[in-house]
Amino acid sequence: MNINIIAVGKIKEKYIQEGIKEFSKRLSRYCNLRIIEVDDEKAPENLSNKEMEVVKEKEGQKILSKIPQNSFIISLEIQGREISSEDLSKKMEDIMVSGINDITFIIGGSLGLSDEVRSKSDFKLSFSKMTFPHQLMRLILLEQVYRGWRIMKNEPYHK
Repeated sequence: MNINIIAVGKIKEKYIQEGIKEFSKRLSRYCNLRIIEVDDEKAPENLSNKEMEVVKEKEGQKILSKIPQNSFIISLEIQGREISSEDLSKKMEDIMVSGINDITFIIGGSLGLSDEVRSKSDFKLSFSKMTFPHQLMRLILLEQVYRGWRIMKNEPYHK
């Protein structure tokens, strides 16, 4: 199974880099993990709605160009569906059983995802109604994917 994470922006904080490195190592026994970073668009603080849409569209084009063919696409969105860790594990297992070998998770930039990326998504996932920094979201996602594999394999993991 291939797990791809396409994320806008680079990780600057060392503690987040270390956490990502640790969960990437743990996941290596379950899947082939690829983390693909696309550059975020530089934007001033006070953007108009139109300017925000332009930024999301530019980032969206970069994201779309990195999605592997025939991949099941899961976009992370506040408006997405909130599910439990067990449900995420079951979702990943169901995708694999259906014969799909690639799952691509997409983490947008600080303004979110373009409408085009959202429309290509096979499943819209929300971790919470709260807003998280997109750099931290990458670490949280990796931990949940790891937890999902442990659940799927009936292996112990702290609760």
